[in-house]
Amino acid sequence: MDTREGPKGLTRRQLLSRATAAGASFVIGSGFMAARDAAWATELTALKSTTFATLVQMARDIYPHDRIGDQFYVLAVKAYDTAEAAPVIEAGIAALDQAARGRGFANYLETGWERDRVDILRDMERSDFFQMIRSNLVTGLYNQKAVWPVFGYEGESYSKGGYIHRGFDDIDWL
Repeated sequence: MDTREGPKGLTRRQLLSRATAAGASFVIGSGFMAARDAAWATELTALKSTTFATLVQMARDIYPHDRIGDQFYVLAVKAYDTAEAAPVIEAGIAALDQAARGRGFANYLETGWERDRVDILRDMERSDFFQMIRSNLVTGLYNQKAVWPVFGYEGESYSKGGYIHRGFDDIDWL
C-alpha cells in the first residue's frame, strides 16, 4: 500500500493551465476597447463615429461570440453607413442611449457590464429598430466566409459532390 502524499501546491501543468486561462480572460475582457477601436478605425461616410461604435457593441451583444473578432461585427453593420439609413440608425441609437440613461448609465456604450447592456436590449427588443438590426445581423455576420470555420461550416457542398461522401456527420460540437 502506497501512503505517500501527492505534491502540495500546484503542479507545473496546473500553473500553466491557470496562467493561460487568466491571459485569455484578460484578452477577452479587453475586447470592449477593441470593438471601439475597430469602429473608430472604419472609414465612415454618413454615421457619427460614436453611433457606429455603439452599433458595433450592440451587434456584439445581440450575437455574442468570443471567438469572432470585432472586425467581423464592423463588417456586418457597415452597411448602415449610408445617407438613407443614417437617420434611422442615429434615432435608434439615441433611443438606445436614452434607455441606458433610464437605467442610470451615461449611455449604452459606457455601460460596462454585458448583463446591463443585455437588459437594456431586452427592453427594446420589440422595437422596429432592434428587430431591423437583429434580423440583418443574421446575414451580415454569418454570411462572411471568414467566420464559417469558427463554427465548423465548410461552405456549400454541391460543387464538391455533396455532404454524403465528405463527412456529413463529422460535426463534433453538436
